[in-house]
Parts: sequence; structure tokens; C-alpha cells
Amino acid sequence: MSSLSPLPADTTAPSATSSGTATGTEAIRLQLRSWPEVDSYLERCRAVIVPLGSTEQHGPTGAIGTDALTAEAVALEVGRRSGVLVTPVQAFGMAEHHLGFPGTISLQPATLLAVMHDLVLSLARHGFERIYVINGHGGNIATTRAAFAQAHGTAASRGLANASSLRCRLANWFMAPEAMALARELYGEREGHHATPSEIAITLQLEPSLQSKQRPLPEPAPAGPIHGPDDFRRRHPDGRMGSDPFLASAEHGARFLDVAATALCRDLAAFLEEPA
Repeated sequence: MSSLSPLPADTTAPSATSSGTATGTEAIRLQLRSWPEVDSYLERCRAVIVPLGSTEQHGPTGAIGTDALTAEAVALEVGRRSGVLVTPVQAFGMAEHHLGFPGTISLQPATLLAVMHDLVLSLARHGFERIYVINGHGGNIATTRAAFAQAHGTAASRGLANASSLRCRLANWFMAPEAMALARELYGEREGHHATPSEIAITLQLEPSLQSKQRPLPEPAPAGPIHGPDDFRRRHPDGRMGSDPFLASAEHGARFLDVAATALCRDLAAFLEEPA
């Protein structure tokens, strides 16, 4: 079996707990494994999935943990289907522009770069060679890619045995063509750019208690440039950017979770097949 071959995939439909979270993920959750189990896993598979989110405002009716919740849910579903281990979610990202809203917790770009760099190097040191980051926040993209570049250089300079075969990939679930197409189909221009109904829909599917927060909202401010937290709060007083999250539903969330996981499973499979 190839060193990049994951555990046998679970292709059955996910069941749900009372909170809406998919069950059947215990085998692929790194935090539930012991170190000997991880050691055994590495004998047959060198791939790992890292969910990356953010803790930031999502409008007056959206959960502050939306980006972390969605990234983790998609990652666990991809892991469940593929058999690839999934790390705990990195729930804090680069959200400086949202700091004008209470509850937002941001890492500076340099801090996020250091965190992602160190996560990759920790995993590489143990023998992981394919690091697949499933991201739920647009503000993380540039910094995470920079962290990958730095991690490759550090792995080589430290003389890690697998430095030449280490590969990292960033997959933004909300940018998967299938997810974007579904958002256009369901919401059209009301999808907007932040606190979108597509991401809110997944949170409603995961955590039914969030439904009580949903209500019709006034017309949102249109999307525009972002120059900092004070400017963002002035331009977007309630935190939304052109979105109507009241259009979201838990049923829609299940569809988004399925199409995103399906698209990313294909992308992950292609990533694992790439030569070192």
C-alpha cells in the first residue's frame, strides 16, 4: 500500500447527533487517537487534514465561531469519507478588520504565519508529507500560503528526512466551484461577501440552537474596500457585506456540507496522487 494511502473510506451517509454534528468521525479525529495509533497510521498514510477557521463577528445574527465551525465540519466530513486523519481546528485566524465588533479574536498576520508554519513543521517531523488545510476564512489565505513557503524552507534547512517530499495545499471550502454554484442558485446576489447565507446555513445544520437568532435584517451595506477595523465598522455598521443570512436554512446547510465535502474529497485524492 502506498505511504499516502488513507484508511478505508466511509462512504455511508453521515448520521447526526442532537446538535447536528456528524457522527462516525471518531476514527479519523487526531485528538482522539493515542500516539501509538498515529505511529501505526503513518505506516500506511502520510496525509493529514488541518481545519483552519477564524473567531470573528458574522453580522447581528451569525455565530462568532462560524468560520471555525464550518471549516471543522467540512474537514471532518472529508476525513470521514477519505479515511485521512483530521487535526483539531485552528479556530483563530487573521481577522484584524473585524476587531471593531465585540467577540472577535484576531491573530496578526505574522502570528498566524508562525502558527501555521509550526503546525506544518510539527506534522512533518513525525513523517506527515501531505498537509491539506481546509480553510473557512478568506482573511487566512495569503498568510497561510506564505507559511507554507516558509515551512518548506525550514524543513530543508533543518534537514528533515522528508523535506523534499513535503507538500502543503490550501483548500477554501467556500471557493469550491460546486459550493459557489449552489450559493448562486439559492441566493443570487444576496449571498454577499461576509456573513453569507451559505456559511450561516452550515452553522444552522450543525447547531440548531442558532436558528433562534435568525430574523429579517435591513438592507446590508454593499461590499467595498477594507482598510482596518474602524473603517470596516463605519462602512458595514452591522458587520455584513451585501449578504442576507435570513435566507439560510439547515436544509441548505446539509447541501453545502455535502457539495463542499464532495469537491474537496476529489481535490484531496488528486493531491495524494501527485508525485513527490
